[in-house]
Amino acid sequence: MGVEEQNQDTDSSTVIVENGEEIVKVNKMISNGVSGNKYMDGPDQVVPSDTYISCVPGGHVKLRQTSRGLASEPPISVPGLLKRTAARYPDGPALVTKKADGKWHYTTYKQYQERVRTVAKGFLKLGLERYHSVCILGFNSEEWYLADLGVIHAGGYAAGIYTTNSAEACYHCLESSRANICAVQDKKQLEKILSVRSRLKHLKAIVQWEEPVDTSVPGVYSWAQLMEMGAAEPDTQLDDILKSISVNECCTLVYTSGTVGPPKAVMLSHDNLTWDAFVIGEQVGDVKPTVDKIITFLPLSHVAAQVVDIYTTLSNAVAVYFAKPDALKGSLVETLREVRPTRFLAVPRVWEKMYEKIMAVGAQNSGLKKNIALWAKDKGMKHHLARMNGQNGTTCGFKLARTLVFNKVHETLGLDKCSTFVTAAAPLSADIKKFFLSLDMPIMEAFGMSEASGAHTLSIYPRFRPESSGLILEGTETKFGGAVSPHGPGEIMMRGRHIFMGYLNDEAKTREAIDDEGWLHSGDVGRLDTNNLLYITGRIKELLITAGGENIAPVLIEQQVQAELIHIGYAVLIGDRRKFLSILITLKSKVNNDTGEPLDELDTETAKWVAGLGSKAKTVSEIVNTKDPAVHKAIEEAITRANKHAISNAQKIQKFAVLPKDFSNHTGELGPTLKIKRNVVYEKYKDIIEDLYKE
Repeated sequence: MGVEEQNQDTDSSTVIVENGEEIVKVNKMISNGVSGNKYMDGPDQVVPSDTYISCVPGGHVKLRQTSRGLASEPPISVPGLLKRTAARYPDGPALVTKKADGKWHYTTYKQYQERVRTVAKGFLKLGLERYHSVCILGFNSEEWYLADLGVIHAGGYAAGIYTTNSAEACYHCLESSRANICAVQDKKQLEKILSVRSRLKHLKAIVQWEEPVDTSVPGVYSWAQLMEMGAAEPDTQLDDILKSISVNECCTLVYTSGTVGPPKAVMLSHDNLTWDAFVIGEQVGDVKPTVDKIITFLPLSHVAAQVVDIYTTLSNAVAVYFAKPDALKGSLVETLREVRPTRFLAVPRVWEKMYEKIMAVGAQNSGLKKNIALWAKDKGMKHHLARMNGQNGTTCGFKLARTLVFNKVHETLGLDKCSTFVTAAAPLSADIKKFFLSLDMPIMEAFGMSEASGAHTLSIYPRFRPESSGLILEGTETKFGGAVSPHGPGEIMMRGRHIFMGYLNDEAKTREAIDDEGWLHSGDVGRLDTNNLLYITGRIKELLITAGGENIAPVLIEQQVQAELIHIGYAVLIGDRRKFLSILITLKSKVNNDTGEPLDELDTETAKWVAGLGSKAKTVSEIVNTKDPAVHKAIEEAITRANKHAISNAQKIQKFAVLPKDFSNHTGELGPTLKIKRNVVYEKYKDIIEDLYKE
């Protein structure tokens, strides 16, 4: 059905009506921007549209707003959200950076808004055009945030680029988004852009935020120069652009991982991001403005970090502390202990490393200490199982365990003030979630994708299960393609205000992702339980179909093997169109601190484990080249234990191979959020795979 616009009353309200039902009402009158959720100076207008899909720059989409519930929340633009939060909490800490003097320096929400406006004017001065982009290439920092919101305020598109991208991959993002400006962190990233600059038709300027900056290079500016330009510009042009912004137009481009073909630019509207952030905050509950604080360290070019670290914090006036660039190489724990965040989002690999460290420390305990730890974990597990089943569960034993054990563990990790623990971006083993649960750290799972603005599910304690992938967000819709039951199993399909507009300039791919009824096809297979918790059982593109015709989801089997042997780095199941299953295994090794590349030398805990088996091997290559009997026997035994959980003989692993190197982002087997790139692994180790299947 079409959408009609009616002017009613005398307040110049715009009412958009679909099928006779009022679904959007936006007051355009000037207001102070504090009351309600409307930024009344103009940006929160909705341009009428009769389609939920738009793939062109400057396009608009219809909002899936309902008459009640969270999906009825009035839409708000990104500039409107920043203005509202700055008006409500002007002196609240927004962005917190540790400077060279070793002290944390605070930017308030009022200063945040002022600096964003200055950056926006600077971008306009440098030639940013409407619906063109500013690409941002660097580690999380205050400048990243200011550039992101600055380009949105100036009517352009924010587009993050992963720091690990090659120069050619950067070129694809810059050219496809019609970037007028690229903001880079340092000389290393600058050189990538300069190497492809001559082919970039729209690029006018490059801004580097870390000193020193060689401004003698034509078109290269320092961050200080950008701010000076912006401060010298009048507000007129920026204010006119802000009045033209609508909530149902694109503001951000998130590039997909590009495992199949070039990365696609996911177009996210103002409403996509601000509404998803709002619902996440409502689902988490008990958010404390100006008191809550997080640490940002996951790549901001990934949608999970964007919607949580930028928008959920902005929506709820949460302070954002910036980790060091080497956070994932070891410094994160130091930052955690210093900041002591109240909410913590991490990818599975971070939780796995914490688990391994705790296990290594626990292995050194004996006698009374070991018995106390086992007793405490038993009390912790029983307490949380009772809570999940609707019972109180708080006993004197649990309180004592918290005092004797849990509080000390939390303090060591820097998570003693943390009330929300979240994992996202890839599946985390249920066994690891149970382990942390026994330590009084219930990890909540979130599931989503770039095309769903980040989150479609998020568990809330105690309404969760370790095996689940989260509670469906209120205000969204879920159904299962090809399923007999409305609760699945089948392909997970999503609909709601968080579903993206389309892929930039690619309607064909957009129509493949979103069907005629507006359902986003995720490619994941799952089911719902009676508590509205989602369980993911596999991924259509990852499903292995054996020669015998059995469909096998690899992730659960891989996690089972890893649970049996924690010194395994990664496990990749093989078996598509094969007579039996086999598995590729990596061993954890030390890494090059500068590049993140795995070295040949075994990491400390793995070396201890190998020595404990009676092996003299010190390196991965020694184990691989000699097919070390002790190590191979231990792996065989672990696989045998894992096979006991198989639901059929076809799902049992028959053979394995230890790979010559652990996986890393640097060597290409892992994506930016440390998710396995299966196609890369298959191609890189195809000879080893074929050897496993030789008669």
